[in-house]
Amino acid sequence: MNNVTEFILLGLTQNTELQKFSFLMVFMAFVVTLAGNLLIAITVSTSRALRSPMYFFLSQLSLIDSCLSSSITPKMLANSLTVRKIISFRGCMTQVFTEHLFGAAEIILLLVMAYDRYVAICKPLHCTAIMSHQLCDLLVGVAWAGGFLHATVQILFIVWLPFCGPNVIDHFMCDLFSFLNLVCMDTHTLGLFVAANSGFICLLTFLLLEVSYVGFCSLRIYSLEGRYKTLSTPVSRFTVVVLCFVPYVFDYLHPVTTFSIDKAVAVFFTRITPMLNSLIYTLRNAEVTIAMRKLWIKRFTYEPTRIPRKILVDALSEEVKLRVEETKAAGICRDGISAGRARKRALRPRMYTEWLFRYAGNPGNAFIQEPMEQRTNVTEFVLLGLTQSLQGQKILFVVFLFIYIVTVVGNLVIVVTVVVSPTLGAPMYFFLACLSVMDAVYSTTITPNMIINLVHEKKTISFEACMSQLFTEHLFGGAEILLLVVMAYDRYVAICKPLHYLTIVNQRVCILLLLLAWVGGFLHAVVHLFFALNLPFCGPNVIDHFVCDMYPLLRLACTDTYFIGLSVVANDGVICVVIFVLLLISYGVILHSLKNLSQEGKRKALSTCGSHITVVVLFFVPCIFIYVRPPSTLPIDKYLTVFYTVVTPLLNPLIYTLRNREMKSAMKKLWTRNRK
Repeated sequence: MNNVTEFILLGLTQNTELQKFSFLMVFMAFVVTLAGNLLIAITVSTSRALRSPMYFFLSQLSLIDSCLSSSITPKMLANSLTVRKIISFRGCMTQVFTEHLFGAAEIILLLVMAYDRYVAICKPLHCTAIMSHQLCDLLVGVAWAGGFLHATVQILFIVWLPFCGPNVIDHFMCDLFSFLNLVCMDTHTLGLFVAANSGFICLLTFLLLEVSYVGFCSLRIYSLEGRYKTLSTPVSRFTVVVLCFVPYVFDYLHPVTTFSIDKAVAVFFTRITPMLNSLIYTLRNAEVTIAMRKLWIKRFTYEPTRIPRKILVDALSEEVKLRVEETKAAGICRDGISAGRARKRALRPRMYTEWLFRYAGNPGNAFIQEPMEQRTNVTEFVLLGLTQSLQGQKILFVVFLFIYIVTVVGNLVIVVTVVVSPTLGAPMYFFLACLSVMDAVYSTTITPNMIINLVHEKKTISFEACMSQLFTEHLFGGAEILLLVVMAYDRYVAICKPLHYLTIVNQRVCILLLLLAWVGGFLHAVVHLFFALNLPFCGPNVIDHFVCDMYPLLRLACTDTYFIGLSVVANDGVICVVIFVLLLISYGVILHSLKNLSQEGKRKALSTCGSHITVVVLFFVPCIFIYVRPPSTLPIDKYLTVFYTVVTPLLNPLIYTLRNREMKSAMKKLWTRNRK
């Protein structure tokens, strides 16, 4: 019953000049939103001073705000620059789902944050026991699950609505009431359900939050400092709650209709609130402001390094004994402090660094006071490799050298063939050539160093080279993952919409999609590099692996890596699972649509999709196994890493050439012509 395949979004205004102005304003707000919220998340993850549950929830709120803004703003910006402002039916459904997923998760998280403030203010002595790590993780999981259920209910009702013709939405995004105006059926009952599922829930949550914050403000706290600290946090939260909920309540509680003001109101909870969250929580919170200042200027300043007690005792025990023995004869230390008292001070964890700095000589000062970029004592790492057996190392050297040569040569042959051959001008082959370049470079960032270490007795890699390898590995790995998504989209359009294929996937779109893959890989790698550079390495430098990666480095760090480990799981594991599932679903949709094709069309489509699915499985399954589990290293990890670092770049040229008749024909013509 659905005759509509795409919708037209009229946007905020039809005036060309105002569109340019709104583009600049929305673009600036989007950049500030992403930068501000990511800055909060990184600061909370890396700063030891921000380990309380309040800041953990704040980092989650920043993550949700970034995702909520990213689910709507890019499409709005793109439509501001194009004449035909369209969005596909599936794209519209996806936007509705993500909008309500992140919006509902944020609403529930605000309730969780209010409960956290209640415990911190009303039960301060039991706060740590009540708000444990497990409970915080559980509450965040409940917020995400609640958002998912809310969004699923909304999308299940909308996806079955009959659209008989009108497809113009007077809005800048797809939303519930905009859809209901286009449906060719009575939507009174469905509108009441929307009001209940969105409007009344927002109103009830808003009232609960207001009552809780009024309760905080009415507490009897007699000290001026305590009253200021108690009121500072709820006031900032109150501001966020009002800005978030008032537009929600207005939008979803009125009758099933749309008003011209709805678009302006929607700007508040989709653009302004995610941007103001980062500003409010940083400008009104002294601890976050101080932590940010320390985080971003510590590489350019000198300050004493705070080292764990056990490492300090092990590293400087001999020097401490020497300093105390030197002062025993006189019975006092330099400032008239007895040797016994000096010894006691040396054993106090918080005073240990300061004691050495005040009373020890230059050697102690040289060790403690150093630039922050030199706070690690490790200048190189030892890579144990795949095996310690000399015979096994010789065999692996020959095998990996052969694989590396075949990988580089095979991928370069594909690139040359696609560039030179006029018959391979389709977007699929353009993406294939880009994939081959990535595979060749990706393999080159890891395999040569591994091959060299197999024949060297001293298997070391410098700190700088290790960081470079980590960055390039995740740069090309992240870009390749996104490129596989792009290739799946290309196959979907080619098979499901063959008549519009060259119009939809034109040269400009191809370059834009490739650029997005590289930008995504770069951002993914920068996050990993940032965390790795800020890890303190105090002594152990042996990595039971053949490559520098996050989990082996986290094992060597002399600090609590719990939150960094969670960020690695989110940045690698969760992304891999989501993209892997999306790819499998997309190929399932493509294979389901083959029933309408001819026998020859089915054969060609199955051949292409089969090769793509093989590459996807070989690449993603090892990645998911390594990065989805809790931060730890297993002996099998390095053997699984071989699959997506060595084997997959080798198989890509073999799969795409041996299973593709056009590629084989083009290669045969190219090299036969060169011989003649």
